[in-house]
Amino acid sequence: QVQLVESGGGLVQAGDSLRLSCAASGRTFSNYAMGWFRQAPGKEREFVAAINWSGQTTYYANSMKGRFTISRDNTKTRSVYLQMNSLKAEDTAVYYCAFRNGGPTQSMGSWTYWGQGTQVTVSS
Repeated sequence: QVQLVESGGGLVQAGDSLRLSCAASGRTFSNYAMGWFRQAPGKEREFVAAINWSGQTTYYANSMKGRFTISRDNTKTRSVYLQMNSLKAEDTAVYYCAFRNGGPTQSMGSWTYWGQGTQVTVSS
C-alpha cells in the first residue's frame, strides 16, 4: 500500500498563487509516477498534471499549461508539488494526489493510490 498526504490548499483570490504538496509513504517501486487530479462541485474528477519518478517527464492538461507546474523534490523521496499561478475562480476544486506503479498518464483509471484531497477555493 501507498499512503498519500496532500497539503497546501486554502482560500485565495483570483490572480493569486498557491503551492500544493503531496508526500507518499509505504510500499516502494523502482518506476512510478505521481500526479494531480481535481474535482469541482458537480463535475467529474479531471486530470491536472503528472510527473515520472525522475522528474524528467511531465504531462499537463491543456487548460493548465502555462499556469500550473508540477515538480518533484529529489531530496525528499516521493514528494510532488503543484505550483498554481494566476488562479481563477474555475480552479476551485478539491485537488487529489495520485500514485501509480509505472509511467505518468492522464487516464484516471490507471492510477492506483489516491490521497484524501485538499480544498482549493478561489474567490473572484
